[in-house]
Amino acid sequence: MINVSKLKKGIIIDHIESGHGFEIYKELHLNEIDDVVVLMKNVPSKKMGQKDLIKIETDLELDMNVLGLIDPNVTINFVNNGELVSKVQLTLPTRVTGIMKCKNPRCISQYEDVGDIDFYLVDAEKKLYRCEYCDSYTTFIEK
Repeated sequence: MINVSKLKKGIIIDHIESGHGFEIYKELHLNEIDDVVVLMKNVPSKKMGQKDLIKIETDLELDMNVLGLIDPNVTINFVNNGELVSKVQLTLPTRVTGIMKCKNPRCISQYEDVGDIDFYLVDAEKKLYRCEYCDSYTTFIEK
């Protein structure tokens, strides 16, 4: 088994569904920071069978809505001086602004600059959101 040292200060994104770790890595642009980032895939887990895990050795402003859209079951652990300071359990966001794009080709947002679009959660099980302009339903799509 690979041994990764204990985090002194930073963030641990835990309980990521196996296979979603790289997607979160890309969406958070972790390749653009100069600090140590560890992405571990398919880590054995008693609770999940297998999981992904990301350790970030720095203070970083995380977009909790993006994390909640990709995997609403992740846990965010904030560490300082090697000790857990706080833990946040995510859920699907009920409102998302500026992250998603409407799929409806007739939506005004497709041909006019309307700024950031709000989407509202209508079905948590299917991760289905409603566009504020045309009321079409959509799921998370990268910008």
